[in-house]
Amino acid sequence: MSDRRRAILEGAARVIARRGVRGLRVGDLAAKAGVSTALIYYHFKDRTGILRHALAFISDRADRYTGAADEVGAALPATDPRRLLERILLLEFQDLPEVRENSTAWGELRAHTIFDPELREELTAAGTAWVEEVAGLLAAACPAAPGAAVSAAAERLTALLEGLSGRWLSGLLPVAHARDLMRAAIGVEVDRLGSLATQID
Repeated sequence: MSDRRRAILEGAARVIARRGVRGLRVGDLAAKAGVSTALIYYHFKDRTGILRHALAFISDRADRYTGAADEVGAALPATDPRRLLERILLLEFQDLPEVRENSTAWGELRAHTIFDPELREELTAAGTAWVEEVAGLLAAACPAAPGAAVSAAAERLTALLEGLSGRWLSGLLPVAHARDLMRAAIGVEVDRLGSLATQID
């Protein structure tokens, strides 16, 4: 990705996080990124194109800090998928500007689709990929659990994470408490999957 394109997308993520999707103005974005509006339209065609690419940028950036799984995974035994799952989910609650901005922008884009379906397909795909990643780790932690139960557990955990993230970002929940609640929920889901596996045996 070129430096200019990256600057535009970083600017878009920042504006969406601070002002919401409705607050995204191409002229303001161009000024923030230090480029012309013509260049933005050249790269992204229209406002919807900017939003689509901003969503992909936010997803990629989240992959970089949660996909510190490579570095996290190096510190954890390959046979410990539960701890790896915990680490990856808890990395969403880092009190860092980039993580806060990413989570806020994701929430704004998700809320936008309630009124305007233009990004629904892309958000659905990103959400499905996230659920599948969590399901893969749950399946590794509880290999004998039924696939449908694993998928349902992954959906519950990702939905809870989004809800807790919204409360934390709104200042309604301290970050440590959000992490504790997430950790406890992971324990509940893994224990439930383990007991289902035992019943099948």
